[in-house]
Amino acid sequence: MDYLINIDNGGTLTDVCVAGEEGIFYTKTLTTPTDLSECFFNGIKQAAEEVTGSNDPAPLLQKTDIIRYSSTQGTNALVERKGPAIGILTDDKDFRDQIRFDETTSELFDELVGDRVSVIDATEDATALDSVVVQAVNTLTTAGAERLVVAASDQAKEKEVKRIFLRRFPRHLLGSVPVLFSWEFAADSLRSRRLWSAILNSFLHPTLERFLYSAEHRLRAQKVKNPLLIYRNDGASSRVAKSVALKTYSSGPRGGLEGTRALAEAYGIPHVLMIDVGGTTTDVGAVEDLRIATDRRGRVSGVPISFELSDVQSKGVGGSSIFRVVDGQIKVGPDSVGAAPGPACFGFGGQEATITDVNLLMGILDPETYLNGAMRLDPERAKQVIEKNIAEPLGVSLDEALLELEKAHATKIAEAFADQVRPDGSTTLAAFGGGGPMSACLAARAAGVKQVLVPRLASVFSAYGISFSDIGQNFEADVTGLDEAAVEEIRKDFLDRAERYMYQEGYALEDCTLTWSLIVENADGSEGARHSADQGLPDAGRLGEGQRTFLELDARHALPHPELNTTLPTGGEKAVAESTRTVLGTNGQRTDVPVVVLEDQAPNAAGVGPAIIEGPFFTARVPEDWEFVVSDTGDLLLNDRA
Repeated sequence: MDYLINIDNGGTLTDVCVAGEEGIFYTKTLTTPTDLSECFFNGIKQAAEEVTGSNDPAPLLQKTDIIRYSSTQGTNALVERKGPAIGILTDDKDFRDQIRFDETTSELFDELVGDRVSVIDATEDATALDSVVVQAVNTLTTAGAERLVVAASDQAKEKEVKRIFLRRFPRHLLGSVPVLFSWEFAADSLRSRRLWSAILNSFLHPTLERFLYSAEHRLRAQKVKNPLLIYRNDGASSRVAKSVALKTYSSGPRGGLEGTRALAEAYGIPHVLMIDVGGTTTDVGAVEDLRIATDRRGRVSGVPISFELSDVQSKGVGGSSIFRVVDGQIKVGPDSVGAAPGPACFGFGGQEATITDVNLLMGILDPETYLNGAMRLDPERAKQVIEKNIAEPLGVSLDEALLELEKAHATKIAEAFADQVRPDGSTTLAAFGGGGPMSACLAARAAGVKQVLVPRLASVFSAYGISFSDIGQNFEADVTGLDEAAVEEIRKDFLDRAERYMYQEGYALEDCTLTWSLIVENADGSEGARHSADQGLPDAGRLGEGQRTFLELDARHALPHPELNTTLPTGGEKAVAESTRTVLGTNGQRTDVPVVVLEDQAPNAAGVGPAIIEGPFFTARVPEDWEFVVSDTGDLLLNDRA
């Protein structure tokens, strides 16, 4: 086997994990938001140095079979509302009421679309409709719409509007505005979900498109023949040209969930909640009895869409989230300083307080060893912004401000997963990402979780989890009320499309695994039942009120996966501390605590808090009344003794 490169691009840091016969290599680099292809290749260069001893990427890339990539850029863009202005063209005067049906959807619609809605009369004759559509488009673009969504009340009307678009606004003109037609985009009978899917995809598309094609171009310049694969939220990967922007939403956390499932299986843990604490967001998901929790009709920022997504909730709190004092109270996020300018302690001109600055001033982070020594942090800059922005407005000392900020941050993270904690105490919290190991124990205690698992690869764990993906394409159609002959035609169409799509991915259909399913969907979009399509169509008379039947084809081509073999550690050996560090404790006192280097510990090495554990590219905090033990693969298990 040659090398497999997995890249997870976050708002602040970009992680690279390379698997080969010699083992797993990994590194991190700062995200370059103005040109994501820059950090993409910086990460590959750093990985090349780890693998080959040279930062020339060519030898590594020439021996690489697969490059898989995921990005939180779409997630972060939506959290921070950074994207194109969307315009809507519809023939339904009640459109706003249908799509702004609660507080969440109303707020998001107002921020993404606002007043950029044109309602046309689609019953006009062809000549009049032509004029009406042109006028509506001109009105929307004059109002600032950068991308358009056509949301006709039925498919036939939408096709007629599309014909006018193609005739009057040809794609080759420089001034043409990208348009998405809702019926083409999603085969969903529920109008609100279909329209939200189109709106959100239009918002996310340009954020990803610009970078991905730039990255592909740079890979071709390195004479890389294999295409760049995009990792999706459904756990599969596909080429850039065959990927949908909406399906990349929270794709990085899905990689984390795949890795979490592997941990749950290896350690025999029945219920694991993951928290992936990045720079801008904390992503939360669950693995229950080795099953990744998914929603047949997923939600994006609380809004229902037409595609299945893993049940990952992205909360606007991370290592670069901004602290502010509002009405005498500390507010955390959702806006972030990102990688540029970054936290104040990065020394790039940041003027806002973040938890990274807090952890530095508390003594949890060593200014000389951040990112394995690749960056030196500046405590003085961190002190200046926290005193100015937090301590002075609150009228407290610096140390008091630090403790309040730490508590607010841990509480905010705990709120993200507290409602999923099992009352019987069987929940384990898997914490990773750059900030997860530092915040996990305090957040777990606030949410009533007694056990925390920090993988040895915590800093690049979502990138590692991407290694479990295969090439996949999925096709779905509503077959409610159709006879066998009509369904057979849909089957043939699916097979033709699957053969074409998989050929474009580089694989013959006969070398793929095909899974046919019939899904009974409830009125609310949840899955009522699923069984093999070989069993025939369900009796229409047995469908409940509002239920519909969907035919699904899943085509997959298996890729190499890593193996994770480990067991629960039992303890027995005392962990060896390399040094001590003065840390501000939760009691408000600064004391010297042991610093344990994870890579130097023997299997079953154990200890108690307070302690600092330095892992590869991450720092874990073990508070008072917590104990830790190291597994035979270098993972950390921490238990609350309080």
